[in-house]
Amino acid sequence: MIFDAHLHIIDPRFPLVQNHGWLPAPFDVSEYMSHATALGIGGGAVVSGSFQAFDQSYLEDALARLGPTYVGVTQLPADVADAEVLRLHDCGVRAVRFNLRRGGSADLADLEPLARRVFDLAGWHVELYVDSADLPGLAARLCALPRVSIDHLGLSAAGLPTLLALVERGVRVKATGFGRVDFDVAEVMRQIADVDPDALMFGTDLPSTRAPRPFAPADIDLLKQALGPELARRALRDNAIAWYRPAAT
Repeated sequence: MIFDAHLHIIDPRFPLVQNHGWLPAPFDVSEYMSHATALGIGGGAVVSGSFQAFDQSYLEDALARLGPTYVGVTQLPADVADAEVLRLHDCGVRAVRFNLRRGGSADLADLEPLARRVFDLAGWHVELYVDSADLPGLAARLCALPRVSIDHLGLSAAGLPTLLALVERGVRVKATGFGRVDFDVAEVMRQIADVDPDALMFGTDLPSTRAPRPFAPADIDLLKQALGPELARRALRDNAIAWYRPAAT
């Protein structure tokens, strides 16, 4: 069973917010599941995009329909009430996302207090959509946080040394968005796994909104060939399940 650590559900029944004048096409639970079934996916993490801002209604609906093997990664305002964090945890949410690349989330200035608060309340981690070229200026702050993951392999080769240093300090990395990056995906995955075999978490990134090259099933084969059977099993399933702790697997 593959655990899809990064997917988006885009349901026009719920609020969507233009991001730089752009809105995504619909991609609802039934459409996602048609892909998931064919790929052997049995669980995953639904991630809020910039175009969903602080709306929780779509995520609650999606998690209820997907079932207990799926979790949520949401965006929250810095002043969110403690009771709301706990309520969302009961709905299956397990992380708060800071979208430093496209916006729609809380500000970077709110990173430390919000990260610590959701961790203390519910054990959540923070997830960053960030270009690794910006990581050198953030590294000290990220190392001080309890649990952190970074999307899409960090996107660029420019910050790879810093990304690997963060992996050594316990930061997790999503092996997602292979069509978004500017480096040899197989080589970078091997480097990350060499530093920490628990760090990589595969995700489809479906429906690959705004990606120069969307997800393809061959991406799974690429990961398997790059990592070998044991490390691939960890990246495709075990690492993410241990990290997200869904209610069922």
